[in-house]
Amino acid sequence: MNIVNRRARYDYIIEETFEAGIVLTGAEVKMIRAGRADLSESHVMIRPDKALLVNAYIPAYAFAKGVGYDPHRSRTLLLHRQQILSLLGKQMERRRVIIPLSCYFRNNLVKVELGLGRGKKQYEKREELRKKAIARDIEQELRGKS
Repeated sequence: MNIVNRRARYDYIIEETFEAGIVLTGAEVKMIRAGRADLSESHVMIRPDKALLVNAYIPAYAFAKGVGYDPHRSRTLLLHRQQILSLLGKQMERRRVIIPLSCYFRNNLVKVELGLGRGKKQYEKREELRKKAIARDIEQELRGKS
């Protein structure tokens, strides 16, 4: 199952992408496999010793003991120390944000695709919507004339 953060590409200009593993419980893996996670409000917080996925929503599994379970808890991302330091440097020097783009399975392991980008201004969002509308109109005209 592939969980995509569609809001990320609308709100941010993504410059680089990275792949990271994530530390989860068994019930969380089952909910991701069922496609029941949400990355739209989440971001990545980098510390010098570890990276954390903050505010990702993975609901409680119905058949697991849900005593004290927090669906918005911070989850550790699995990156090499050099990758963490590199991301920290890029984030600080260029004033960028790191956000999760998607969550998927690879070789039966849960992976998170991270994007390093900057926030779009309101006029950039409007311009992108205008270009999409023009392209859609042109496509409809060409389809109608065939």
